[in-house]
Amino acid sequence: MSLIGKEVEPFKAQAYKNGEFIEVTDQDFKGQWTVVCFYPADFTFVCPTELEDLQEQYPKLQELGVEVYSVSRDSHFTHKAWHDTSEKIGKITYAMIGDPAHILSRNFDVYIEDLGQADRGTFIIDPDGVIQAVEINAEGIGRDASTLINKIKAAQYVRNNPGEVCPAKWEEGEETLKPNLDLVGKL
Repeated sequence: MSLIGKEVEPFKAQAYKNGEFIEVTDQDFKGQWTVVCFYPADFTFVCPTELEDLQEQYPKLQELGVEVYSVSRDSHFTHKAWHDTSEKIGKITYAMIGDPAHILSRNFDVYIEDLGQADRGTFIIDPDGVIQAVEINAEGIGRDASTLINKIKAAQYVRNNPGEVCPAKWEEGEETLKPNLDLVGKL
């Protein structure tokens, strides 16, 4: 069942961010664009490479008005310990949400019951708290955070320009499409 077009379900969780423990709720996902990046677990192998890559894109995402949250089954305490001991994770300045009860991973339909962890899921959420894009990868396949930039720009463009759509490989400033009878069979 697709989560596209659905509002994020209510939740409350603890997170680690910039040396502090903070509370994050579904309300934090409203009023701005949000990227939520699920990963299986702290102290693993592919995960730190993905989270470091996401941190490298974080300034560009912030320029677009996007806040970033990573989520795993680990507690906020474990996130702090990983942040304090890993060179890659020590660079992270976005919030790392703990999901030890698997509430978020179940809400976002990425929970793997027999493993007790989440798939690698990336969600783009609009300022109304509605999911606009989803990418889910198998455990061994790392993601490329740079692909988020154009997806978010396209999602923002479509939101701000009703009746227009962005074609494949669309980049900011390029021509969009206005679906109508004249386009049928011409693309």
